[in-house]
Amino acid sequence: MKKPTIYTRCGDKGTTSLIGGKRVAKCHPRVEAYGTIDELNANIGLLMAVLDGHPQLATLESIANNLFNVGCILANDEPGADIPQDAIEKIEEQIDIISALLPQQKGFLLPPTVEKAARANQCRTVCRRAERRITSLAEESKISPAICSYINRLSDYFFVLSRLLCNGAEKYWEKHWK
Repeated sequence: MKKPTIYTRCGDKGTTSLIGGKRVAKCHPRVEAYGTIDELNANIGLLMAVLDGHPQLATLESIANNLFNVGCILANDEPGADIPQDAIEKIEEQIDIISALLPQQKGFLLPPTVEKAARANQCRTVCRRAERRITSLAEESKISPAICSYINRLSDYFFVLSRLLCNGAEKYWEKHWK
């Protein structure tokens, strides 16, 4: 039996297959949306790599699994599966738990310089981009409101996680111009 190769040559002309077989341009809004989810997941892997035994690792692993499901939903141009409401609620619970541990925020925060926090902040920014891509796709295709809610909540989660991982080393923006 011949071992399959990783390359198919099917995308050499700038198209890719959605779930179901329909071919679209690699710059199609649907591909941009699930590709950004994939990028977010790669960044979550980098974050997890530096968290060594942190209590949020299990949550991050659950998020990574959920994002694969979101990517599959977005890669299918036929309505079907959806993210369950309890996935959103679990993220909200984690936001509440982390927020209870944080001091009150006094203004806009500069990007963190603690590596773990910076990686969480990077996840937040990629998550926000994914949200913009999904919102753009929703202008032309039916996208589940639950997916939009989950991704929106997820960026909030990464924000509070970044604050937590700063371990008190947060720096606030100082407005210099009036």
